[in-house]
Amino acid sequence: MTDIPHSGILHYSAFTADGRGGNPAGVVLDARGMDEAAMQDIAATLGYSETAFLMPRDEPGTFDIRYYSPLTEVSFCGHATIATAVAHAERHGPGERLLHTRAGPVCVAVDAANIATLSSVEPRVTPLDDGDLGALLAALRWRREDLDPALPPAVAYAGASHAVIAVATRARLAQLDYDFNALRDILVARGWITVALVWREGPESFHARNPFPTGGVVEDPATGAAAAAFGAYLAGQGALPASRSFTIRQGEDMGRPSLLHVAVPEDLRQGVRVGGSAVSLQRD
Repeated sequence: MTDIPHSGILHYSAFTADGRGGNPAGVVLDARGMDEAAMQDIAATLGYSETAFLMPRDEPGTFDIRYYSPLTEVSFCGHATIATAVAHAERHGPGERLLHTRAGPVCVAVDAANIATLSSVEPRVTPLDDGDLGALLAALRWRREDLDPALPPAVAYAGASHAVIAVATRARLAQLDYDFNALRDILVARGWITVALVWREGPESFHARNPFPTGGVVEDPATGAAAAAFGAYLAGQGALPASRSFTIRQGEDMGRPSLLHVAVPEDLRQGVRVGGSAVSLQRD
């Protein structure tokens, strides 16, 4: 592993209040001087779905940030952003941070209770090609009859691209035994990070699962980037509740329950907001 003091690598879980759920992330709060190979080495050694590397700029509250999965760099990661913002706030106080990601600038606000809310880059949504849908369903071992006809498949982006597939029942979502290599090859060929599998419980409540074979991870227990993209997707479908906000429950089928709060502005150029708690996994 790259030579960095153990105390310089923090371990946080995002979108959980108690650490028994959520998505773990590695966090390095000052990665200035580290090269890409060193970052990738640390991420691979930690084995979390992502590790974030923060590099302070001269302007207070402004940073560059890089995200690495165990296999590769990703342009943007929501849960690692939330984890990093809370870790930084615990040491430097609440307030706003401006993060310059590979996808563009992302603002993160942390309140006095250490709840972090990110505002994504401007999202976009495009239809999912029927041939790609067929390939995805074959890799998932699902059928077209399993899908929710009110929420058609699409590709959504809010810093990273995700195929979005909505199913008609919670039972179908709970049964996930996919072909890892086949799904990875489809996602890599299309430049998609994960496939967001969702079920609508009610107007303001969704359940989600996110296979992440492109990062060498079977499944993410909480995916903030996909949550932001999904918010834009619902806006495009006219499927948002009147409040334009909703929650996503993720990770329950993995034994790592996570809760993500999503708010979608009328003007999508402002970015989709995704918020939640994060807690340190380290013990003194």
